[in-house]
Amino acid sequence: MIGGRKMILLLLLVFTVQAASAMVPESIFLRAGAIDAEPATEEQESVPDIGNIIFEHVLDSYEWHLTEWKGKPVAIHLPVILIDRGIHAFNSREILETGSYGRWHIAPEGAPHEGKIVREDGSKPFDISITKNVLQLMINALLLVLIVLLTARWYKRHDALKEHPTGIAALMEPLIMMIHDMARENIGEDDYRRYSPYLLTAFLFILLSNVIGIIPFFPGGANLTGNIACTLVLALFTFFTVNLTGTKHYYKEIFSPDVPGVLKPLMAVIETFSALVKPISLTIRLFANMLAGHIQILCMVSIIFIMAKYGPAMTGGATVITLLFGIFLDVLEILISFIQAYIFTMLSSIYIGMARAKGE
Repeated sequence: MIGGRKMILLLLLVFTVQAASAMVPESIFLRAGAIDAEPATEEQESVPDIGNIIFEHVLDSYEWHLTEWKGKPVAIHLPVILIDRGIHAFNSREILETGSYGRWHIAPEGAPHEGKIVREDGSKPFDISITKNVLQLMINALLLVLIVLLTARWYKRHDALKEHPTGIAALMEPLIMMIHDMARENIGEDDYRRYSPYLLTAFLFILLSNVIGIIPFFPGGANLTGNIACTLVLALFTFFTVNLTGTKHYYKEIFSPDVPGVLKPLMAVIETFSALVKPISLTIRLFANMLAGHIQILCMVSIIFIMAKYGPAMTGGATVITLLFGIFLDVLEILISFIQAYIFTMLSSIYIGMARAKGE
């Protein structure tokens, strides 16, 4: 039970911190409006730009905002790396504070590459900067490697047939066995061991990224799986795994199915389209669910600041209600984080199993 108790304490810590984050000063949420060209009226200053706040949180950026100290934002300024007639690297502070650096500048609102670094003519250089999502990706990958190595270390030092797993191994064993059994059921007894490592890696990475994205403080909070580029790459891994290891029977069913000859060209087009749609569905399902969850929680927290202009009574009532619903949404989001990781892995195993099917 020690593993379960630690998990419960961790969840309670996440809920408490998430609730406390709703009480941060309003000035943090208004920092994006500090560079407006025109001064805001008193009524405008009292109501934060909720849309800007939400999209600033869920979108990628060249800095990782942490908090605000004595009226000044505290952030990690990440390295900018551009390939534009050579390799150029500099701190993102250089371009974020002034809006321009050398021959590059931040594309203004409404521009084709809004918020991204562009050249003087508005075209975009080849940008391989370490952005907020990239840093979160690196952190998650290192955490996953550490978790796997610690789990392997326990099994190396103990006899699993005589001892029950403890610590991190107790948490990982049921997850590993769950994916192992899923692969055996969907892929088949002959091939499942070949694909289990990939399925387990995909499941653990998505689950870890989903959960860390809910934590409102560094090194969590980045909307990694709510970024369509990340989910697209994960889906492409499954797509290439399926189509590069498919059997002759799998390709026969796509290009020459057992139907009347007049229908074969039509069925080949339909089956090819179906194979191409599968990674798109994997991409959008994971991306949309995790993005919606982040936006939902942020909208709930923002109610506090919307109600602030109606006086202390309304603010206090809204705060209590918002915190209660915020905790409920956090619990729901953790459940969704597990479900989405499970669905992605299950569908991947089914697609692989279909590609490994053998003709009768």
